[in-house]
Amino acid sequence: MIVVAGTAGAGKTALTMRLAHQLRERYPDGQLFVNLHGYDTGPPLAPARVLDRFLRALGVAPQAVPTELEERAELYRSLLAGRRMLVVLDNAATAGQIRPLLPGEPECLVLVTSRSRLSALAARDGAQRVPLGLLPEAEAVALVETSIAGRRGTDDPAQVAELARLCAYLPLALRIAAERAAARPWMPLRALIEDLRDESGLWDALTTEDGEEADAVRAVFAWSYRVLPPAAARAFRRLGLHPGPHFAVPAAAAVTDQQPDGVSALLDLLVGAHLLEQTGAQRYQFHDLLRAYAADQARREESPDEQRAALTRLAAWYLHSTLAALRAAGSFNPPQLGQLPESAITPMAFDTYDAALSWHRAEQANLLAVVRAAAAAGLDQLAWQLPAALHGLNVAHNPLDDWTQMATIGIDAAQRLGDRRAQALLHESLGIAHAAAGRLEPAAAEHRAALTLRSELADPPGVAASAHNLGLVHLQRRELDQALANFEQTLDFAKQPGNEAWQAPALCCLAYVHAEAGDLEPAARLAEQSLAELANRSAAAYLRVDPLLLLARIDRETSRYDRATAHLDQAAAVVEQLDHPALEHAVLLERAELARARGEHERALELYWQYQNQQRSVGDPTRQALAYDGAGLSLQALGRLEEAIEFHLAATLLNRHPVAPWQLSASLSHLADALERNAEIGRAEAARAEAYSLLEPFVDRRATALREHVRRLRQSPTA
Repeated sequence: MIVVAGTAGAGKTALTMRLAHQLRERYPDGQLFVNLHGYDTGPPLAPARVLDRFLRALGVAPQAVPTELEERAELYRSLLAGRRMLVVLDNAATAGQIRPLLPGEPECLVLVTSRSRLSALAARDGAQRVPLGLLPEAEAVALVETSIAGRRGTDDPAQVAELARLCAYLPLALRIAAERAAARPWMPLRALIEDLRDESGLWDALTTEDGEEADAVRAVFAWSYRVLPPAAARAFRRLGLHPGPHFAVPAAAAVTDQQPDGVSALLDLLVGAHLLEQTGAQRYQFHDLLRAYAADQARREESPDEQRAALTRLAAWYLHSTLAALRAAGSFNPPQLGQLPESAITPMAFDTYDAALSWHRAEQANLLAVVRAAAAAGLDQLAWQLPAALHGLNVAHNPLDDWTQMATIGIDAAQRLGDRRAQALLHESLGIAHAAAGRLEPAAAEHRAALTLRSELADPPGVAASAHNLGLVHLQRRELDQALANFEQTLDFAKQPGNEAWQAPALCCLAYVHAEAGDLEPAARLAEQSLAELANRSAAAYLRVDPLLLLARIDRETSRYDRATAHLDQAAAVVEQLDHPALEHAVLLERAELARARGEHERALELYWQYQNQQRSVGDPTRQALAYDGAGLSLQALGRLEEAIEFHLAATLLNRHPVAPWQLSASLSHLADALERNAEIGRAEAARAEAYSLLEPFVDRRATALREHVRRLRQSPTA
C-alpha cells in the first residue's frame, strides 16, 4: 500500500492515476477505483457502500451482497484471493475509511490519496507514505510556461515566477491562473498579477484557518470567477448546488435554469477555464475544492428562495426522467404518485429497457444525493415521490444500500406530510428491498406496516399488492399456508374488472406454492394459466421466464423429460434477449437438474460446476449449496461415494451460515444416504437425526414425505 499525502490541489490524484496507468499491466486481474469524497461538501463515502460497488464490479449479484460491513469485507478479500489487482482509493479522509477496503492478497497493490498523512496505516498496516509537497519554483514556472506557450507573447520570467508564487506553487491553482493569462494575450502579465495580488490580500485579511496554500487557492478561484461572464458565473455557482458527485448536461440545465443547448456552451467555458472537469460524453464533475467554492458562492449570491428553486427544478427533472425510464423498462404496477411537479427541463427519453437501466446505473449516486438534499431542504413531496418512482428501477438491478436509504428517507418525508398512502408505498418498497437482501424478518414487518395502512385507508389495490408481497416473504420462509392465503387474496382482487394485470403474477406465485408443497398437478395448471394470461396481455417477455422454469421443473419431477426440455429452451430463448444474470443462472441450474434426472450424470456434473462457479463469483452461498448438493447426488449415482460425501458436506456447511432449515435438512438427508452407502452408519444416523428435527416445523406434503422417509431410514438403516 502506498499513501500519497499532500495539501489540497497539490496534484495527488493526477500523480496517482498516472502511476496506476503505468503499472496496470503488472496487475492483469483487474483494477478498482473509487473516489471516497473524504473532503467533499457532502458526506464521505462509507466503506460499506464502497464494498457494495466493488463486489458488484467483481460479479457479485446485488441480492448476494452481504448486509454487514465485516461480511462484505470478508467476501471481497476471498474474491481477490489469488489475484493480482490494482486498487485506487482516492480522497480518503481517515484510516477507518481505508481498512475494510484492503485486500488480504499480498500480490495486490493499493494506492491511496489523502490530505491527511494517515499515520495509522503506516504504523499498523505497513503503508509506504509518499508526501507530495508543493512544486519547486522552477517546475511551477515551467508548468505556467508550458500552459501559455504559443498563446501569448514573451513574458518577463520574473513576472511568471511572481504569478507562480501567488498560486502557492500548487498545480490546480497554476493551471487556472495560466489559462486566464493565455485567454487574455493582450493583457500585460503584470496587470493580471496585480489583480491576483489584490485578491490574495483580501484572503490574507480574512485569516482563514487552513493555511497559506488554501488561501492562495481560494484567491485564484475568486480571481478567475470574478472575470467570468455573468451567465457563466451564475451557472458555476448554481452547479455548486447539485448535491451529487457528477452531473450530465440535462441535470446541469435543470439546476442552472438553462436549456441544455445553452448550458452546454457555459459548461465548455468553465472546462476551458479549469473550473470544471469533463469526465465523459456530456458528463462533468468539480474538483472537491471548486465544488466547495461554487457552493459557497451560491450561498453568498443566491437568495434562499433561488437556492430552493434550483434544487426543486433538479429533483423534478430527476423524477420525470425516472418515470420515463420506468415506462421504457415496462415496469409492472407503476407507483401512484399523485400530483407531480412540472419539469422546467425536458426529461430524459429512452427507447429501450437497456437504455433506461443504463441511465439509472449512471445516476445512482446522484439520485440518493438528490433525495437526501430534498429532504434536508423540506421538499418532502419530492423526497417521497422520487424514492417511490425509483422502486421499479431498483427492483431491476437491486442497488440495495441506496434503495433502503432512499425508501427510509421517503417514509420519514411522507410521515411529516401526514400522507399515509405515500407511507404505505414506501414501506412496501423497503420491504421488497429487505427481501431481496435476504432480510426476511424486517421485510415481513415492512409489508405488514403497509398492509395495515392500506386496510385502514380502504385501498383494495394497495391491500392486494401488500398481500402479494407478504406472500412472497412467506414463500421464501416456506410458510406455505400463509403464502397460499396471501396469493389467493391477490387473485381474488385480480378477478375484478380493471385489475386484470395482477392475474398472471398471482397465478404464477400460487403455482410455486403448490409445487413447493408437492402438489404438482395444480401447480402445472396454474403456471399454464399464468403464461396464457401474459400472452393475452402482451406483457413484458421477462415475466414468462418464471412460469416456464416452473413447468420445466414439474415435467422433470414427473419424468416428462422431452416436455421439460421444450419449456427450458423457451425460457432460455427469452433470457438470451435480456441482460439478467439471475435468470441466466436459474436456467443453467434447471439444465443441470434435468441432466441428472435423465441419468446423464457426467453432463450434470459439468453443469453443476458451471453453476457453482457463477454462484461463488456472485457470493450466493445458498445457491452454491444447491450446486454442491446436486453434484453430490450425481456422484452417488456414479458410485463415487467419497467425493459425494465431500460435496454434501460442503452443501451442509453453506446452508448453516445463515441457517436455511429446509435446504439444510435436504442436504443432510442426502449426506446421510451417501454415508450409509459408504458404511459410515454412525455418521449417517447423526445426519438423519438433525435433518428430522429441522423438518418438524414443515407440514406440507413434500416436507411430510421427506420427514417420513428420514424416519423410516432411522428405524431401519438398510431400508
